[in-house]
Amino acid sequence: MRNASGNGFDSSDSFAVSGAAEGTARLHDIPPSITPSHGDDSHLLSRIASPADVKALAPNELAELCREIRATLLAYGHRHGGHIGSNLGMVEATVALHRVFDSPRDRIVFDVSHQSYVHKMLTGRAGAYMDPNRFGEVTGFTNPDESEHDQFVLGHTGTSISLACGLAKTRDMEGPGSGIGNVVAVIGDGSLSSGVAFEGLNNAAEQGGNLIIVFNDNEMSIAGDFGGMYGPLARLRASGGTAQPNLFNAFGLDYRYVESGNDVAALVSAFEEVRGIDHPVVVHIHTLKGAGYDGAGHVTGASSASVGNVHEPDPAVSDTGVRPTSNVLHSEPWHSDHCNLSDHEPHEGQCEASHWQNPDSAIGKADNPRKHYGKMAMAALESRFADEPGLVVISPATPGSNGITHEFRERAGSHYVDTGITESHAVAYAAGIARAGGTPVVATTASFFQRAYDQFFQEMSLNRSRVTVLDFLGGVSASDNTHSGAYDVAMFANIPGVTMLAPTSADEYLADLAWATAPSGATHAPDGPVVIRVPGEPLLSAERDPGLLPLTGGRFAAHLRPAARSHGDDGYRMLDWRVNQAGSAVALIGLGNAYPLAEQTAAALCADHGITATVIDPRQCSSLDCATLESLRDGHTLVVTLEDGQREGGWGEKVTAYYANHHVSECGAGGHDRNPRVLNFGADKEFTDRMPLDALDERYGLTVHQVVEAVTRCF
Repeated sequence: MRNASGNGFDSSDSFAVSGAAEGTARLHDIPPSITPSHGDDSHLLSRIASPADVKALAPNELAELCREIRATLLAYGHRHGGHIGSNLGMVEATVALHRVFDSPRDRIVFDVSHQSYVHKMLTGRAGAYMDPNRFGEVTGFTNPDESEHDQFVLGHTGTSISLACGLAKTRDMEGPGSGIGNVVAVIGDGSLSSGVAFEGLNNAAEQGGNLIIVFNDNEMSIAGDFGGMYGPLARLRASGGTAQPNLFNAFGLDYRYVESGNDVAALVSAFEEVRGIDHPVVVHIHTLKGAGYDGAGHVTGASSASVGNVHEPDPAVSDTGVRPTSNVLHSEPWHSDHCNLSDHEPHEGQCEASHWQNPDSAIGKADNPRKHYGKMAMAALESRFADEPGLVVISPATPGSNGITHEFRERAGSHYVDTGITESHAVAYAAGIARAGGTPVVATTASFFQRAYDQFFQEMSLNRSRVTVLDFLGGVSASDNTHSGAYDVAMFANIPGVTMLAPTSADEYLADLAWATAPSGATHAPDGPVVIRVPGEPLLSAERDPGLLPLTGGRFAAHLRPAARSHGDDGYRMLDWRVNQAGSAVALIGLGNAYPLAEQTAAALCADHGITATVIDPRQCSSLDCATLESLRDGHTLVVTLEDGQREGGWGEKVTAYYANHHVSECGAGGHDRNPRVLNFGADKEFTDRMPLDALDERYGLTVHQVVEAVTRCF
């Protein structure tokens, strides 16, 4: 979660790996004769600097280009990791798109744009995938700052059709002077299930004009393809595109079907037919996700055994490196295979592990926080399924990233629902379950929840729905600019009626989950929605090394202050802040992932400056513990808030506002001013892209030496 990655959601989105992978092939096993080298003119890919170079190739060279791209992707996956499976399936389609269309005059919008690696290779960025020293030059998504061939920064899903409609609308209004030719939306790998995609289809049919929607149907999403539309799509595939009902015809759209979605010649022909079309059309292409994986970690197109640099080709493999596979149409409810999220061994077809491939360097590493705490939560909930028929875990795709394992889903049965990439629906669906008396738990990544903001306000909060939200990857991280969770506290904690908890240990995390999901009417049960910010890397590191919590070692004592409480009785104080060290002069309040920094800073202040600071774990950020804040007036001249989220509009500023709005005129003992000064530490209001966490912490002042320096300047 904390090291920068140039692809995908970020390194934290990768699945768990284990030492069992030691028997699989590594990068050095990839035959050098089919791995292009940057600058080697004997390879076609090395000579592609722009789409014009793709157009200049002889027709019989396209297959070789596809094979080289596939080999490059496979080698890149071993060294760097990323969304390799979806890109392997899109090799031929992307080559065909740039063979037929004239980017950037013809606008191509990729969605999910983690399918754009091949597009980047063909638009002047191949070296970033071929040269390990340049892997960090490109993001895992389209980005106009990288190239004029990229239209938008797109890390989430379903918006390409709407964006394409907007591009086409301006072209049609301005005429030839717009500089825009064909407009192509490339959607797939599960993104068609997003509600906004259907809104785009609806608008496209009404708007008319040239608009080409390429639907990449690889029979997969993240963990499988879920929803009623997938049955009709399967019948379209089985019938060669003739079956009814036809989803796209029902919207009033023209429709073409290409069964051979990994046949570059067939795709070139299909795209040539629709180039310059005067009305919206859907080109439905059937591709194979992970095309090129052989299930054993080897590059296809050559035998795994070799003598020198001579490799005997596998006759079952196509000339572009695609193997035949029977790994499709599985019968279990999640429509995925039995690969069990082993992302160091992805393979062709319906393979959940091919969504994200970990680099070889990650093999054997312990679970990241998302997996660690996700598995912990699922185990706690699973133990209740037999006695609580209404308890349901809802994942709007990406279950494996958050520790919702294949085995858990199998055992959970109807207690688990994957709604596909449909965050808005997932939250509204959960509100419906809660209204009926059930106990829904919605789990996904903080940045994905941004898509359900309206549902959090209306269906969940306004209706006081007993929904529990597990908020993964919240806070400052090294993720890319589309998947940062630094804004989650500003989002969730400012919604009326929402209780947002920020546990700082595994025990407290499980206690929070039990409280949030307590049956209605249970003593002390919450009366509305609860968001639990899943602990991140600083807290998991502290659990693995208690020395990172120098004051408590993670063994938190009961409340140390005698103030009367207002939340529940004396034995139940879910929303009380916890004073873990009583001191004077300075109070350090560390929220969630920033709590270890509070203890470390307090230890440094004591050791280097003789200051024994009060250290507080607020445990939640949706309300202020006014009794604790009032208790700090006597004996404290400085209050410091630490949070690993956006400072502006965040939690710490509420503490500042409290003292500003509750100014007292009387002095304390010895003429002491009872209005402490407040310093807020947190992230700037900005987008960051794949910056290492330690660099961000230094940038935002979230380090021991910077906090200590700021504190001592005040005395």
